[in-house]
Amino acid sequence: MRWTIKPKPELQHIEALSEALKVDPLVSQLLLQRGISTYDEAKKFFRPQLTDLHDPYLMKDMDVAVHRIEAAIANNENILVYGDYDVDGTTAVSLVSSYLLSYYPNVATYIPDRYAEGYGVSFKGIDFAEDNDFSLIIALDCGVKAIEKVGYAKEKQIDFIICDHHRPGETLPEAIAVLDPKRSDCNYPYDELCGCGVGFKLIQALGKNMGETIEDLLPYLDLVATAIGADIVPITGENRVLAYYGLHQINTNPRIGFKAILNQTKKRVFTITDVVFIIAPRINAAGRIKHGQHAVNLLTETNLEQAETFAKEIEQYNLDRKNIDKEITVDALAQIEENKEKEAFTTVVYNENWHKGVIGIVASRLTETYYRPTLVFTKSGEKLAASARSVKGFDVYNALEQCTDYIEQFGGHKYAAGLTLLESEYVNFKNKFEEVVSKTIDSNLLIPEVTVDTAISFKDITPKLMRILKQFAPFGPGNMTPVFMVENINDTGYAKGVGEDEKHLKASVTQNGSKTIGCIGFNLGDKIDVVTNKKSFDAVFSLDENEWQGNVSLQLKLRDIR
Repeated sequence: MRWTIKPKPELQHIEALSEALKVDPLVSQLLLQRGISTYDEAKKFFRPQLTDLHDPYLMKDMDVAVHRIEAAIANNENILVYGDYDVDGTTAVSLVSSYLLSYYPNVATYIPDRYAEGYGVSFKGIDFAEDNDFSLIIALDCGVKAIEKVGYAKEKQIDFIICDHHRPGETLPEAIAVLDPKRSDCNYPYDELCGCGVGFKLIQALGKNMGETIEDLLPYLDLVATAIGADIVPITGENRVLAYYGLHQINTNPRIGFKAILNQTKKRVFTITDVVFIIAPRINAAGRIKHGQHAVNLLTETNLEQAETFAKEIEQYNLDRKNIDKEITVDALAQIEENKEKEAFTTVVYNENWHKGVIGIVASRLTETYYRPTLVFTKSGEKLAASARSVKGFDVYNALEQCTDYIEQFGGHKYAAGLTLLESEYVNFKNKFEEVVSKTIDSNLLIPEVTVDTAISFKDITPKLMRILKQFAPFGPGNMTPVFMVENINDTGYAKGVGEDEKHLKASVTQNGSKTIGCIGFNLGDKIDVVTNKKSFDAVFSLDENEWQGNVSLQLKLRDIR
């Protein structure tokens, strides 16, 4: 790995902030590196307040959207809440539908089938709305580019309200309202909301008109926090407030559906990382293996017994998903090894029998292994479908734009995308993609990078520092877990490989014979030779707590050693 140390802020700024906050200079440095330079900014960071949330009516079209929903309720119209099949979409649908159903009965939900309909608004979904007498569709986490589909609905006298967070095209669909903070003509103060976050602003606006306060809406924030974590949006500004209070809701009074998921685990306190790795994969598994509606059914269920039945079904989908993605990953790795000489800058693999619902996960695993822009293809009807994943610093969406001669359609963003093409174009596309990447990528980007906040010594590592670092949470893009570097440390002689195939590294280390600290390095088992025989080495790590038989101790969570 490349170790990149962040620039150190100027000493006078560190000292000034330390004085203002009465904290150690190390803490001031970490705050300054996160763009926090004053007492007031630090107060907002450490003590997020619901009053820091923006007025929902600052969002373009919000007044129009609220007026249309209120008119639908006054006229006894049927409302269809429509959303994508991933975590952001299903949580958003669960949020808006359960809110509306709390005071109006004529509301139903619709999640498109990943395989039969694909991403976003579908003609089939609009036909369903027409057949069942829905005159208003609220689309969440999709729709901002669905010009043709919204036009099709308009011909059938079905109105659309779009709540999206993806970047719009040059033309917006002819919807009644398009709520999207990334609209160029929208002056909403924060444009990094996820789809569920935009849905929350809609119910906040509806509630405001009915005299509800933000405290009345706290029960919905468990859904918003889950979507924020799963959709990997920045945990800054308004998202930080929503994630902070949403995590509190998950840990103190989660909805029945979450309770059913959480009851299957042994954890007592859930962090945003737990949401990403425990809750989100289960919700996602429904859409990958069966149908996204199963996730909505679980997240809106109010009877615990029924919710636990749903959660067991979803747990099985998740186990199936794990087994399928493991098998495909093994196949894909074998395919790469066979063709290793031919591909220098990219990884592109294809098997017509691979499960379309997990190829994105497999692409991520291959990127972790070989650290190259990666595409995993499978057969989808008459065409081939692929999931693309990239390495840090390389825009795979831009690379795909240069291959459009061979692509039927594609969409996504800098680090993840999806596409379809004709099977006859697969080889041409593969060659072109390799050519584009080889000409445009900086070869340094093919070596994984770990970004280090600052170098420290063992004397800096104290329970007090850990207590303060915990208050930096929730972590995520824009506010990553602090990463430190320490030099010249030695194992005390007990280093060993642990876990399946001894792939993890466990050790107990000291610096200059000072205090001893335990450490764990996941997937670093192959580096055991660096530390054995009490050899001196450097490490990059985050600070963690290890709980064992009721005792809590500090430990280093190693990112890399050398």
